[in-house]
This record gives sequence, C-alpha cells and structure tokens, in this order.
Amino acid sequence: MARYIGPKSKISRKFGEPIFGADKVLEKKNYPPGHHGIARKRKKVSEYGTQLSEKQKAKSTYGVLEKQFHRTFEEAARMGGITGENLLKLLECRLDNVVFRLGLAPTRAGARQLVSHRHITVNGEVVNIPSYSLKIGDVVSVREKSKSMESIQESLAGHRNRYAWLEWDGNSMTGKFMAKPEREDIPENIKEQLIVELYSK
Repeated sequence: MARYIGPKSKISRKFGEPIFGADKVLEKKNYPPGHHGIARKRKKVSEYGTQLSEKQKAKSTYGVLEKQFHRTFEEAARMGGITGENLLKLLECRLDNVVFRLGLAPTRAGARQLVSHRHITVNGEVVNIPSYSLKIGDVVSVREKSKSMESIQESLAGHRNRYAWLEWDGNSMTGKFMAKPEREDIPENIKEQLIVELYSK
C-alpha cells in the first residue's frame, strides 16, 4: 500500500502543529513548507479549505489513506450517535494505534511496522494487519521471540500507560483493550465536526 515516506516535519509544518510528536524543525519554521510558505500562512483559507485541511490532518495523524478513511467515516455514520466522535473511536480501535498507545513503538508508523513484521499477537494469534479493528476484551501482546527487541525495550523504557481504556502488564508485555475511548480521552487536536461537514456537502 502507498505510504508517505518523506520528511514528517513538512507534514507537521503544513498543519502548523506537531502531529507526529515533538519537532524541532516546526519550532524553528512555524510556517508551511515551500517557497511561498510564509505568504500562504497569511492567506485567508475558505471554509472548504479549512474542512479539507482537518480531514488531511486526521489522515496523516493516524496514517490512513483516502479510501480507507472514507470507509471508516461511512462506518461511523452508520453507528448512530455523534458521527465525528464515532470516527475517532474507530481510528483509535486500529491495532497499529493501540500498539502505539501501549508504548511498544514511539510513533504510529513504528507501530505499523511492528504489526506488519509479525511481532504482535491478538488473543494469542499473530495479526499482521495494521488496520485490524480491536474489540473490547481483546488482548494485544508482543510475540515471545520479539520481547527482547531493542526498539521495543527503548520505547517502553520512557512510556507510562496514560489511557484509561487500555490495561498494560509490563511483565508479560501484554495489553488489554478495555473499552472504546470517550472523546475527551483522545488527546489528538482534531476538530472532527469539520470532517463531518466536509463529507456532508
């Protein structure tokens, strides 16, 4: 599947915030990339442009491509309740996102790689599909032969579980998906209502 593999700082500068984590480049250049970056920062953006930008930011944050993102939105709309919140909840249920939230990787891209390379199990079975949607009660673990991986050990060393919907056992390197998170528990700065408005046009 196609993935953006260029400089992450350019994406962060495009949205004006560190969507992939702390970014020194963004601190120095807090304007969009490109020759006319500063001029573009001052230019007034249309309502459609603001909505589109918010959707692109959500896609970049969770590492989801257009087709998959649209399918997720349609599923969120069918669920009943607040569509925007449902969308974020579904994105949070992705296996790569939960691996990232558990601290097994410092970024979602790193978590996606762990899943793709068969280092992660769900309920004891290897799952190598990053978009796999977890259900309440599912147990996510590191494969026995992968527990000593340096990248995993380093990531866990600086991580503390801060999410009420996830339960982590450091001794067995196992996490449990306890519940779908509420909107206030999702720290990402995404205005999901703008995405709903965009798709409603």
